[in-house]
Amino acid sequence: MKTKLLLPLFVILFIVPQFIRSQSKGQPREFYQLTVYHYNTIDQEKIIDNYLQGALIPALHEMKIKSVGVFKAIANDTSANKTLYLFVPLKSLNAVDEINTRLMRNNKFNANNKEYADVLHNNPAYNRMETILLKAFPLAPAMKLPNLKSAKKQRIYELRSYESASEKIFRNKVHMFNEGGEMEIFTRLNFNPVFYSEVVAGGKMPNLMYMTTFENKEDRDAHWDAFRVDPAWKRMSSLPEYQNNVSHSDITFLRPADYSDF
Repeated sequence: MKTKLLLPLFVILFIVPQFIRSQSKGQPREFYQLTVYHYNTIDQEKIIDNYLQGALIPALHEMKIKSVGVFKAIANDTSANKTLYLFVPLKSLNAVDEINTRLMRNNKFNANNKEYADVLHNNPAYNRMETILLKAFPLAPAMKLPNLKSAKKQRIYELRSYESASEKIFRNKVHMFNEGGEMEIFTRLNFNPVFYSEVVAGGKMPNLMYMTTFENKEDRDAHWDAFRVDPAWKRMSSLPEYQNNVSHSDITFLRPADYSDF
């Protein structure tokens, strides 16, 4: 009887992690550009939406960048400081400059871009724009599209940001996600992760960011309830080597725009 009870836990803690690591070994790591638009009004949001839907995303698709995500903070419904997130997967950091160069030379893009590009200084499309460059984790080298069946307006996309007190402590948290097996728990519990990454350049460093996705809020809450009591997580989170490796965390709940690729 004892053997039957211990076998599943052994598989969870040792066999599954080794299999997942072997699958991702040697695969090139992607980069991601996460652009955050800060704005206040519906008129500003419409300009940004028109730009992304009518100009930028079609131009990116022509460049064979297919999985472009656009997400709006659920807090926008009541907050004066509203945010929109643009997620672009990249094969390399050089792609950032290559994309910008090709956009400037793209006549179709520039023709469809005028409302956004020609705003007046006293009537801007956004209050501030920030860019975060990310590099995929070694054991999650490429993004994955979520496998969800609910309507986009019902979905919950959860973006998490974990800061650490120093670069060394940050590497410890990255190790916890990768070799430590934290990501494997999310996969096993069907969190539908899109990406896991470390921040290469951004306003908050050292830092890692990742996104998980759910059918709705109830589905999200049920998944996190399962995570908190999971035997593998309880064991890992109690290990002395993984203590105090996050100094600050931010959780942003998002919903995908109607025209988002996922």
